[in-house]
Amino acid sequence: MSFEDLISEEPFSYLATKSGLVQISHHGKIVTKLSGKNASRFLIKVEAGDSSDAQLVMAKATGHFKHGSEKVSKARRDSS
Repeated sequence: MSFEDLISEEPFSYLATKSGLVQISHHGKIVTKLSGKNASRFLIKVEAGDSSDAQLVMAKATGHFKHGSEKVSKARRDSS
């Protein structure tokens, strides 16, 4: 299973609060929070594209999926 396959499952979501904070979740668990200029830039990028573009923006914003070449765990490979 490739990184693109993982993104197509739409594992990321975000919540923008009234206070300007953006919480990004992976499979329902909050993995990062953005505020200030970072939150504003994130919202502009994520709202400009389609859902797969938004998933990639969220993945990059978490800092754990920066390059798109991350390895998929053995458990995830075996389940497909």
